[in-house]
Amino acid sequence: MPILLLCFLLLVPVASFARAAPGQPARPTAPTQAPAAAAPVATTAPSPDSLPVKRVVLYKNGIGYFEHVGPVRGNQSVTIEFTSDQLNDVLTSLTTLDLGGGRITAINYNSEAPLNQRLGSMNLPIGEATTVAQFLGALRGARVEARSSGGVFSGRLLAVEKRTRTRAENQTQEVDELSIVSDAGEVRVVELSPAVSVRLVDRDLNQQVSRYLGVLASAQQQAVRRMTISTAGSGERSLFVSYVSEVPVWKTTYRLIVPSKAGAKPLLQGWAIVDNTIGEDWTKVEMSLVAGQPQSFIQQISQPFYVRRPVVPLPSSVQLTPQTHEASNRPAEAEADKSMRVMAEAPFVGVPGGVVGGVVGGLPSAPPPPAPAARFRSAVSEGMGRIEPVAAGREMGDFFEYQIKEPITVRKNQSALVPIVNGEVSLEKVTVWNPTSQNGVPLRAAWLTNSTGLTLDAGSFTVIESEAFAGEGLMSAMTPGDRRLLSYAADTAVRVNARSDGGPRQVQAIRVNHGVLIQTSQEQERRVYTINNDDKTSRTLVIEHPARPGWKFAAGAPQPAETSAGYNRFRVTVEPKKGATLTVDEIHPLEQRYGLMSIDDSELLLLIRSQGENQALEAALRPVIAKKQALASIDRDLAARKAETDRITQDQARLRENMKALKGSSEEKALLSRYTRQLDEQETRLETLQRETATLQQQRAKEEAELSRLVDELKVG
Repeated sequence: MPILLLCFLLLVPVASFARAAPGQPARPTAPTQAPAAAAPVATTAPSPDSLPVKRVVLYKNGIGYFEHVGPVRGNQSVTIEFTSDQLNDVLTSLTTLDLGGGRITAINYNSEAPLNQRLGSMNLPIGEATTVAQFLGALRGARVEARSSGGVFSGRLLAVEKRTRTRAENQTQEVDELSIVSDAGEVRVVELSPAVSVRLVDRDLNQQVSRYLGVLASAQQQAVRRMTISTAGSGERSLFVSYVSEVPVWKTTYRLIVPSKAGAKPLLQGWAIVDNTIGEDWTKVEMSLVAGQPQSFIQQISQPFYVRRPVVPLPSSVQLTPQTHEASNRPAEAEADKSMRVMAEAPFVGVPGGVVGGVVGGLPSAPPPPAPAARFRSAVSEGMGRIEPVAAGREMGDFFEYQIKEPITVRKNQSALVPIVNGEVSLEKVTVWNPTSQNGVPLRAAWLTNSTGLTLDAGSFTVIESEAFAGEGLMSAMTPGDRRLLSYAADTAVRVNARSDGGPRQVQAIRVNHGVLIQTSQEQERRVYTINNDDKTSRTLVIEHPARPGWKFAAGAPQPAETSAGYNRFRVTVEPKKGATLTVDEIHPLEQRYGLMSIDDSELLLLIRSQGENQALEAALRPVIAKKQALASIDRDLAARKAETDRITQDQARLRENMKALKGSSEEKALLSRYTRQLDEQETRLETLQRETATLQQQRAKEEAELSRLVDELKVG
């Protein structure tokens, strides 16, 4: 396709072309009032009793909010058609209002039982999926007539059985055989093969089979549900109906047009792709597209619901005795019928559900016909002149809504491109390089600033530059004022080489402050990027350097122009046919803290020695170490005296137990006297130990207070 024609098709609405005859070129027509609608097709006029769609709101989670508004007179009934897939959503969200003082008297729709339920109500024991053998097996006892090469056999069908037959070359095959009993009592076996035909003789059975096939055929068709809304009132009034229905998710696609003329503003066009899959046309409807996902679910309330009742066997005796039964749950049909009765007796009271947007204004005048190719190229180069917005945007809490300013027409089972953004933006053309990019090739990109005043939904985009296709890519959602880097093509003129200079290096230091020993260390790493530009024009290269948690840039190192969640972006300008270098120095500080009062002497000495010849630190810590060693010596003396006290106490308990066992003989009296002397000596030693322990504890408290003073006053580094 020529370049100019490609650009022209990207900018001119789809509805500006009429369908041409085969082999003839498309001819331009006068633009329609709804430029985003699909090409008009012949449709039947709506029924006088139908209620047309007037407003559509589509959401990103695959649901749509629909409003029908139309006139009613007197006790009139109107209809709305849905597909069976829509009916569940409609029943859970339907809102109806008679806006002229009338009331809603009834809402009815055609309901169908599930296929299995309808098949189960027939006399034929056949399911939804069945084979010929299964079908005939369900007709056991029926009168049939079988025709084969061996003749005609009639009678009642006895059975359909599978048998194994031996064919040529000892090959076995499993076949189905019919057993037919004639009126004379003769049993004939017929192999069921393509050459055998079986006719049902009974007329009633033929009718049952016909009904069975009819039920299957009706299930294959797309069921259309017609809802009838009956009103009561006087005079002509307006009837409002709204509901939520499942619809395809609307998609977004953009066109970024970069003018070649210096100073001209780039143009961003945004299109929403919408699909009409409901049961009727959208003719000149107000349309809103919401970038949000409200919670929604499906509940199968449109299908009749059956509960299994208990099967009670017949009594073995003719005499019936009274008995009690457990209460059963109320069937769902009863609840549904009750709701329908309430709906029929009193009108609905409420407000329309969903999000109500502004009123769409009047239709604009028809735009002029498309410009010739030369004028089009000039318009692109000059930045398209004055741009009129085509959609009004507004915040909706966590959502954002595009309100299309012109009515939209989309026929049922068709799709359309709906314009939602058409405004000037600010961008800077750059080349971006990421270490994880495919094959390490830099990419042409646009540093785009969203100056449209609208929230841009996520979607694909196409770039038109120098009056030709320049590439395409994907963009995430952007709020007004956001700045985003969008890549769309490879830049083969730029080469980037990245290397680490020397690898990580560690530097350690220790300082002491108010009793806390702080050991700091840091990793240092240098990354060098070498860039070469082989093009005749200069390049602004954006290098995406990985952002690592805990790492920061060293003092005096280049700072990034922009930071994202995973990357730091550095700007480097590379002159034509030249190279450039970017050096990034980073540090990763680490810190560990130790309490001087709690740290072990050996660990403290190890930390000091890890610093090498740090005489100032060692001199400052020497009194602390000496005092800690003195405290350790006192603790050892206290532990020794406590251990001796425990041994004496245990020995005294042993002596007292032995003394209780003595009976008073001369030998025992001598032993008692010995035990008494030992106890006396031990008591004297215990008193000495208690005095020494008290003295050591006083000394320890004094040394600990002195250590605390030294630690609090100590400050090194």
